[in-house]
Amino acid sequence: MAGHSKFKNIMHRKGAQDKKRSGMFSKLSREITVAAKMGLPDPDMNPRLRAAVNAAKAQSMPKDNIQRSIDKASKGDAESYEEIRYEAFGPGGVSLIVETLTDNRNRTVTNVRTAIAKNGGNLGAPGSVSHAFDRMGLINYPAKAGDADKVFEAALEAGAEDVTSSEEGHEIWTAQGDLHEVAKALEPVLGEAEGAKLAWRPQTMVAVDEGDAATLFKLIDALDDDDDVQTVWGNYEVSDEIMEKLG
Repeated sequence: MAGHSKFKNIMHRKGAQDKKRSGMFSKLSREITVAAKMGLPDPDMNPRLRAAVNAAKAQSMPKDNIQRSIDKASKGDAESYEEIRYEAFGPGGVSLIVETLTDNRNRTVTNVRTAIAKNGGNLGAPGSVSHAFDRMGLINYPAKAGDADKVFEAALEAGAEDVTSSEEGHEIWTAQGDLHEVAKALEPVLGEAEGAKLAWRPQTMVAVDEGDAATLFKLIDALDDDDDVQTVWGNYEVSDEIMEKLG
């Protein structure tokens, strides 16, 4: 779920993979439940819920799990989750924004602060790093959706503001208020997106050296392992050479 996923190391041990998968499903379920509770429990009538369901489908989450998460909200069985954003400074002068959904504010802030402090970072005050990011809409498509030219033309026609394409896939950026309209316009051309949500886009990137990168990834992994943490956004840039050294 994290904004840094393209840089993450591949974990080969089956147990670790299962744990990550279980944690991912937990985060996806929580987002679906919150989205369904905030609006109608029908994805066709609730843009945030539709985006959450599409993201879950992209991660092969079983249909029964998705429906169960929606039903929890519509039946009033769901916990009351609160959206809280934390801002932090990581190794190498990196800025991080940590988005959470929690039913226990004290537990979450303690866990987030501990993970950051143990891995070379400092928790900042609200607004201490977010001023260096732009709040925008982000739509993700896999590489198989089309080549860079096709995706760029579709995004331009749909009213997007920018497109970044790579071997991993396509990132389509929109103005904050245009996210769901652009996502809907892209579907007939590119199919369902892997994800569509509000994001934090760095205004400038910070190049991170090998030592700081290793510590930074430990920090991000520690945050990712917390069920309350939904997404981690950062302004770091790590070279391919350093990534190869780190495995």
